[in-house]
Amino acid sequence: MAELPVPELPPALSRCSGRFTISTLLGTEEGSRGPYAAAEGAGCDSTHLSGSTLCTRTFGYNTVDVVPAYEHYANSKGVGDGRKERPSLADLHSILKPEPGHPRVLVPDPQRSNGLPEPGLEEAAVEPGRAPAPEPVRFGWVKGVMIRCMLNIWGVILYLRLPWITAQAGIALTWLIILMSVTVTTITGLSISAISTNGKVKSGGTYFLISRSLGPELGGSIGLIFAFANAVAVAMHTVGFAETVRDLLQEHNSLIVDPTNDIRIIGVVTVTVLLGISLAGMEWEAKAQILFFLVILVSFINYLVGTVIPATDEKQAKGFFSYRADIFAQNFVPNWRGPEGSFFGLFSIFFPSATGILAGANISGDLKDPAVAIPKGTLMAIFWTTVSYLVLSATIGACVVRDASGSLNDSVAVGSPGCEGLACGFGWNFTACAQRQSCRYGLSNYYQSMSMVSGFGPLITAGIFGATLSSALACLVSAPKVFQCLCRDQLYPLIGFFGKGYGKNSEPIRGYVLTYIIAVGFILIAELNAIAPIISNFFLCSYALINFSCFHASITNSPGWRPSFRYYSKWAALFGAAVSVVIMFLLTWWAALIAFGIVIFLLGYVLYKKPDVNWGSSMQASSYNMALNYSVGLSEVEEHIKNYRPQCLVLTGPPNFRPALVDFVGTFTKNLSLMLCGNVLIGPWKQKMPESRLTADGHTKWLTKRKIKAFYTDVVAEDLRSGVQMLMQAAGLGKMRPNILVLGYKRNWRTVSPQSLEDYVGILHDAFDFKYGVCLMRMKEGLNVSRVLQAHVNPMFEAAEHPDENGTGGRAAAGTAADPSASASEQQASTIFQSEQGKKTIDIYWLFDDGGLTLLIPYLLGRKKRWGKCKIRVFVGGQINRMDEERKAIVSLLSKFRLGFHEVHILPDINQKPWPEHIKRFDDLIAPFRLNDGFKDEATVNEMRQGCPWKISDEEVDKNRAKSLRQVRLNEILLDYSRDAALIAITLPVGRKGRCPSSLYMAWLETLSWDLRPPIILTRGNQENVLTFYCQ
Repeated sequence: MAELPVPELPPALSRCSGRFTISTLLGTEEGSRGPYAAAEGAGCDSTHLSGSTLCTRTFGYNTVDVVPAYEHYANSKGVGDGRKERPSLADLHSILKPEPGHPRVLVPDPQRSNGLPEPGLEEAAVEPGRAPAPEPVRFGWVKGVMIRCMLNIWGVILYLRLPWITAQAGIALTWLIILMSVTVTTITGLSISAISTNGKVKSGGTYFLISRSLGPELGGSIGLIFAFANAVAVAMHTVGFAETVRDLLQEHNSLIVDPTNDIRIIGVVTVTVLLGISLAGMEWEAKAQILFFLVILVSFINYLVGTVIPATDEKQAKGFFSYRADIFAQNFVPNWRGPEGSFFGLFSIFFPSATGILAGANISGDLKDPAVAIPKGTLMAIFWTTVSYLVLSATIGACVVRDASGSLNDSVAVGSPGCEGLACGFGWNFTACAQRQSCRYGLSNYYQSMSMVSGFGPLITAGIFGATLSSALACLVSAPKVFQCLCRDQLYPLIGFFGKGYGKNSEPIRGYVLTYIIAVGFILIAELNAIAPIISNFFLCSYALINFSCFHASITNSPGWRPSFRYYSKWAALFGAAVSVVIMFLLTWWAALIAFGIVIFLLGYVLYKKPDVNWGSSMQASSYNMALNYSVGLSEVEEHIKNYRPQCLVLTGPPNFRPALVDFVGTFTKNLSLMLCGNVLIGPWKQKMPESRLTADGHTKWLTKRKIKAFYTDVVAEDLRSGVQMLMQAAGLGKMRPNILVLGYKRNWRTVSPQSLEDYVGILHDAFDFKYGVCLMRMKEGLNVSRVLQAHVNPMFEAAEHPDENGTGGRAAAGTAADPSASASEQQASTIFQSEQGKKTIDIYWLFDDGGLTLLIPYLLGRKKRWGKCKIRVFVGGQINRMDEERKAIVSLLSKFRLGFHEVHILPDINQKPWPEHIKRFDDLIAPFRLNDGFKDEATVNEMRQGCPWKISDEEVDKNRAKSLRQVRLNEILLDYSRDAALIAITLPVGRKGRCPSSLYMAWLETLSWDLRPPIILTRGNQENVLTFYCQ
């Protein structure tokens, strides 16, 4: 069969990439109907579609479906692009319905059929009439990460302390110290690489990585202290530079004022210049970093050249003899000296020089491709800096002796008597100063050994300047970038002002100024010895959490954890986290405690505030795993009475319609057991399903705002009873399933349709059939506040629109429950269960033994603070001639249950005849529902009742007369004893199925609870024990 020819498309569709909607098809058909209109499923003929792209993204097949493409998964829209989205499920499988005036025409690029991202796809769309924004500066892995990390890792310790560490620990242990430090940083680098390649990384650096992995609680706390640590680190590195300049001025007797104030003056001037470089933009900052990098490289080359140049007499007097095997052998083993002469003492001094690996990650927003640049640049920086440390310690340890006097007069002939030490073999006698430990030169005494060994000393000084200034500049850039991201997330108050960005790179100028002020403040103190350990611990905190983030994301087995960087290990990451914490305490234990204290305080604040963010963190994945494992494990545990918990299915309808019912159950189930708010949407399934999807989140948010720990679920059913049956059968998971049905009392049972009355009573019968306990609540003012809510939203609301007041849910009033934002943001209605009850009473009428549920719920309620001052009284039926014996028996039973109920009352007059006027009131109540059959035979009665099963025959009235009079009498007793109680709990009477018509049963409940001011809770367990006095 030949394919149908495809008509020429309108201009709007001629630019289409092949993704079009049903409305678009219909609009096209309406506009140009012809004998050859395109039909979904028709093949695309390349000869007919040469000028059209209708099918280019559907591999030549004319369909609403589209092939996979990048833009379907990107958060933002492309520049100047139309909407790029896949068709919805309704577009694909629902009936074609034209939408006049709303054609959904999508206009993607016809050449974009390969699914690759377009340039600038993640940027904001350009407004009409406005010139496109300039392209921001972006860096690759060398310029943006590797060089930046190497500069931040290299520091003054490389030049001034590594030779001294080599003299103390020896070359072997120095290498061990270096490799131990690098192990921690390498593991952290691998963890950073894994995290940064698990999705698109934006600006925010370390804070962004941790917060999006572990969540806002830990991420926010680390982000704040990490930004502060970087700000203070600017002052530290600047003071290091200022001290070096001050020492040079002292050597030439050219101090500006005095040694301390000179540091302040030079430091403030220097940090101001660095601020100017930063404000000039990332491009100028990067150029400055390259300049510093070249200076340091030249200083290294200068040092290495100096080691091979034959030593002059002046250098030999200071202990330098070029490469010698015996010097290497002597310096290979340790020679501990002074209070810091221990392995871990030297480790704590060296380790800060291995840090700085986060400098590249901290400007993640300025990288071309962070997922490539961060792993490659960070790991390469660690590798090359490690090589430089190892080479430096080995070379200087093979050239310079530990002790030298520096005096040219100490030269002697080789083999002279009385000369001790290695230098004797080279013609120098340093024995005297070595024995007195007063030598000024040598590896163990002279910090400037690198400058002395080098070919040209001032180049080493230039290297020190480059190392300090580059580190200061890197920290000056990192702190505002991290802080800006934190401010934009608004996890903490009063910091949003600093989140604003300026220019094409969204530079945090306000953050730069704040960092500058903090740095200047600490420079003016000029005493950083106490602050430095805390800063080191802040950086180590970050390392520990980055490693823990990688471990935690791996261990949760979340399908969303798919890093493209594969060379990491979750156990290595855990080891790195643990070692980072250990090193914190090895460096300075009190600083570690301070760091932990600050982190815990900030963590607690975010936990308390509960920011409204959802980043898909591994904590969420872990919560799911734990819940799943515990739920499955719980299914394997046999139930025991001691562990019984009232797990309630509450028929609230929309929860905001019956706040008192929600508050009552939420009070005694909070932090104790399961609460499930159920809603039955009555109507056609296709019509009600969209309403269900729309309102569910709003109802859950309402419960959260009211601080009710409950779940919300709804079902669509043809009628209320079948919907409740679905809920009772399907609600819950494993052992976390409801065992009590809680519903409101149906106040309007006399005026509603007979079928509605039958359904309501039938729900109670169904609950007992499903082995549920039943808890029915009645309040004098009613439970359903939907009329008030709807009148507030719509003053023209009429009574006929609001749902039946039965506590079972049904139809939701339009505009209140159907709008999730309205139900979540509306003013919360106050109920009696939210207020302090004072010294009132909770009266329990335990008339029939239902397993103890009638006792348990008031007991749980009384444990809560708002009800804690209420006195609980227990009333039981008895005979007047055995009151004392029965009271003692009940008191003994209650004491065994350990409920703390000590006030017990026996009701001997429970079987007395009620007052005649009360009996008449009951008879008048059931009169409209009587058949008045005159005791006709059963066949006649059944015929009269055909179609109206709620009617009451004379025989049923007579058979249930005693039970009816008991309800009347019980109401009299309740009015006598409990008129002023805070709450009444009474055993729910049970109507025998098929023998007690629904209208008679409701008359019992109406009579029993008539004219009672306090809330009344009618409870009936499933006749199985929920209390025990045994311990096994």
